[in-house]
Amino acid sequence: MHLSRHHTERIAFVVIGLAAIVTAVPIVIVVGSIFLSGVEAVSWEFLLEMPRNGMRSGGIWPAIIGTVYLVVGTGLISIPLGITSAIYLSEYARDGHWTRVIRLAIVNLAGIPSVVYGLFGLGLFVLFLELGSSIVAACLTLSIMTIPIIISTAEEALRAVPQNFRVVSVGMGATRWQTIRRVVLPQALPGILTGVILGLNRAAGETAPILFTGAAFFLPKLPNSIFDQTMALPYHLFVISTQIPEMPIQIQYGTATVLLTFVLTMNILAASVRSWQRRKRQW
Repeated sequence: MHLSRHHTERIAFVVIGLAAIVTAVPIVIVVGSIFLSGVEAVSWEFLLEMPRNGMRSGGIWPAIIGTVYLVVGTGLISIPLGITSAIYLSEYARDGHWTRVIRLAIVNLAGIPSVVYGLFGLGLFVLFLELGSSIVAACLTLSIMTIPIIISTAEEALRAVPQNFRVVSVGMGATRWQTIRRVVLPQALPGILTGVILGLNRAAGETAPILFTGAAFFLPKLPNSIFDQTMALPYHLFVISTQIPEMPIQIQYGTATVLLTFVLTMNILAASVRSWQRRKRQW
């Protein structure tokens, strides 16, 4: 029996909805179980104290501060480089053979396993440049890992801005850079923010790159400079889950809850800014 277009559309909606539910339900169950298991361990003492007794008691303050240092440092390096590279590829580069090769390389770099970036950072920043195992070496390694993500999403956001906006701006006497800065970038900002948050979220949750370049097993104090090692939530969670015998399960779930809260907070802030910018968009 031949189905009408209306029935076909309804069937497609049902199938897509079921697929979305099947995908979302396991994620909600996992995240919800972690929060329910870890919320009892989270307290002001757990958040603000130094670890004690071989990390079996005390808090995770150094790991929280170290994660903030790594995310901020990675953002300071990767965001300007990623956005400027996307602007060049979208607005200035000619669409030729080499441009396509560069875009293909960027996509491939975004899919490389993080452990490979960690080994690269170990060889280049820690050993060759003699930065040692430090915050700056870890931030540089994480930046190389996140820049391809930022470039890809930012370029797509810039290319999605209608060409008429550029034509009208240039026709009114604006230069190419003025058009990009005052017309194209504000309209593409929601998509650019998406790429930035995706990249920084990946940096906040990675263990392998910082394991080779800057993360410490245990530090009873905060780092004094960017050339010191630091604790970080992902590596701290890995250590207390696999390397320390008789570690209370509440501390493990509490650390995972704090890390998830950190990442979700970044996403919520980005979503709020993105929604605000989309309401200002003119198309």
